Amino acid sequence: MKHQNEMKLSFPSQSANEGFARAAVAAFVSQLNPPVDELVDIRTAVSEAVTNCILHAYPDTCGMITLTVWLYPNGKTIIKVTDRGRGIDNLDKALEPLFTTGGEERSGLGFSVMQSFSDKLRVKSNPGKGTIVLIEKMIGNR
Repeated sequence: MKHQNEMKLSFPSQSANEGFARAAVAAFVSQLNPPVDELVDIRTAVSEAVTNCILHAYPDTCGMITLTVWLYPNGKTIIKVTDRGRGIDNLDKALEPLFTTGGEERSGLGFSVMQSFSDKLRVKSNPGKGTIVLIEKMIGNR
């Protein structure tokens, strides 16, 4: 099935841009007239994905984050969050709840939160080349 609309947005990995990314995706997805709880789910998943880029992909520098969103006629929404940061050395381990490379101040729940607020979560990563997070969410009962 071909998507009916899409958007692409790139921005620096500055913490101030996390709220902007969350709001931009929510505004774009709003054209599907989602129930409030589904919109909150999307905002939360995007927030976690972008925060992971800021904290882990570019821990000592500022790099670019790209968000792409595809909307489908049946309500399927796919959100792609891409960075060209340091990548994830052990993806299986990183996907485990409570695992973090961020030290004691991080909870290690980012991927678990993304998964719980999406219908499908896929993560691809290459050390030294970056990470792609795909978040899929069905909007409404279409």
